[in-house]
Amino acid sequence: MLKLTPLRRSVTPIGNSGNRLCCRQGWSIALLALLCGALSPTSGATCQMGCLTGFNTALGDDALINNTGFYNTAVGFDALFNNIMGAGNMASGDYALFSNTTGTNNTASGESALYRNTTGSNNTASGSFALFSNTTASGNTAIGDSALLNNTAGNGNTAAGELALLYNTTGNNNTANGLEALIENTTGDDNTATGVAALLGNTIGNNNTASGGNALLNNTTGNDNTANGARALYSNTTGNRNTGDGIAALAKNTTGSDNIALGDEAGRNLTIGDHNIDIGNQGVEAEANTIRIGRIGTQTATFIAGISGSTVPTGVAVIVDARGHLGTTTSSARYKEAIKPMENASAAILSLQPVTFRYKKELDQEGIPQFGLVAEEVEKVNPDLVARDEQGKPYTVRYEAVNAMLLNEFLKAHRKLEEQQKEIEALRSQLQKVSAQLATGRVRPIGGLELNKTAAQTVLNSQ
Repeated sequence: MLKLTPLRRSVTPIGNSGNRLCCRQGWSIALLALLCGALSPTSGATCQMGCLTGFNTALGDDALINNTGFYNTAVGFDALFNNIMGAGNMASGDYALFSNTTGTNNTASGESALYRNTTGSNNTASGSFALFSNTTASGNTAIGDSALLNNTAGNGNTAAGELALLYNTTGNNNTANGLEALIENTTGDDNTATGVAALLGNTIGNNNTASGGNALLNNTTGNDNTANGARALYSNTTGNRNTGDGIAALAKNTTGSDNIALGDEAGRNLTIGDHNIDIGNQGVEAEANTIRIGRIGTQTATFIAGISGSTVPTGVAVIVDARGHLGTTTSSARYKEAIKPMENASAAILSLQPVTFRYKKELDQEGIPQFGLVAEEVEKVNPDLVARDEQGKPYTVRYEAVNAMLLNEFLKAHRKLEEQQKEIEALRSQLQKVSAQLATGRVRPIGGLELNKTAAQTVLNSQ
């Protein structure tokens, strides 16, 4: 396999074209030196010109010199030199399809294009050294100098751009469009790279799609990733099933998997976390299992259809903090500690002053009457009953906590009423006994006192 160190060292992100050009010139000289033995002129060459038998056409020294196949066209020195039974091939350029023996329907345009092809069929190579190493693979298309240069047995690959899929050997069904796109790929399958240096570092990763300059540039063995936008998933190496859509989306992700980022620089702070969704948000380094939508301080209103008027019989209220963190309160004991009765801690709410009010015009054009509490006043009674903004100022009341305290006060009052009711029932029972005694004319002492008929009648009249 033709793998030259100077070329690999020259690969840099977009914007350093001067260094790349210099190194590429050095690589070209090295490649020519390496091939000089194989491509040296044949002594005693025979000039082929015109229409040959078997509907073959040749123009150039030793072009189609050994041919017995049909419908071949060779233009250039040693073009289709070794072709024997191959048919329907077209070679244009010195040494184009030089080694082809029985391969059919190949098209090679450029010096040494498809040079080593022997039995591969339906390949198209346009550019010097394009598909140079291909031997038995079929259905490949290489357009650009050295595109698919090292491919040997990989099938169904398409490379359009100088050095595209340069090192691919046996990888199948890859598509590379752009300078150095998928240049490092060796055996990876079903990858698509569109853009300068897209998927540049991929070696054996499969089913990746990169669209944009430097997209998925450092991916090596990661699979099933999709990057749309310049530098999207730029740092990904072994992460799988990531989707980055937007310039620099998920740019710093290295090994994180199953992340989704939508928007320019969306998720760009993520590095190794999994299962995140960032939409219009840069994300947080190493976090996992988190959804972030929008940027705090940028978006000031949220409208989501399909919520208002939709009944959820088993649902609970959703709350939000000053950072935009959504969630629900949990009541299960497994989430709590230091549990104890509220007792008199709720007495403070008896000092709260409910008010009626209207929101300011910029918040409510219609000025609908509202009922509630003022956060600053509640703070004076109990600071734990207010929620605070990013500056630490109170901005709303924790009404769910107020409700819990109200319940405690209600229960306390209810228990007191029950005790009073028991006392009343005891007194009523005694009075009923006295009434019964009066009805029979027998009055028994109550509490050690002798009741006469007049006293008993007075008690009855007071009921």
